[in-house]
Amino acid sequence: MALRNAKSKKQVPAPKKVHVKKGDTVMVIAGKDKGKTGTVKRVMRTSNKVLVEGLNLVKKAVRPQPMLGVRGGLVEMEAPLQLSNVMVYDLKSNKVTRVKRVQLEEGKKRVRVSVRSNEALDD
Repeated sequence: MALRNAKSKKQVPAPKKVHVKKGDTVMVIAGKDKGKTGTVKRVMRTSNKVLVEGLNLVKKAVRPQPMLGVRGGLVEMEAPLQLSNVMVYDLKSNKVTRVKRVQLEEGKKRVRVSVRSNEALDD
């Protein structure tokens, strides 16, 4: 099912379920930062991208804004990574892992579980 953007008639794809959440520790498995780990700052479900703290740094030219106290020049900032290029990092086994969703108790919500260590990732 596709969602509609409020301002235009353009169809926007419906957000998919993703294997990472904000606050997860992830490792990059492809690209220029392959092998590095970081914490997820933001998940963009509609564009299938994720913003990881301290990874995929790019330089951006910023104009000065004296009213806000921002100096102009080149600023280094994080750029979004494709969701398929990151995997959840299991802190118990210190390796990357896949994620499965399991219902632990009857009547409770499903919980994300690490395939490698079989430990719950959600609190």
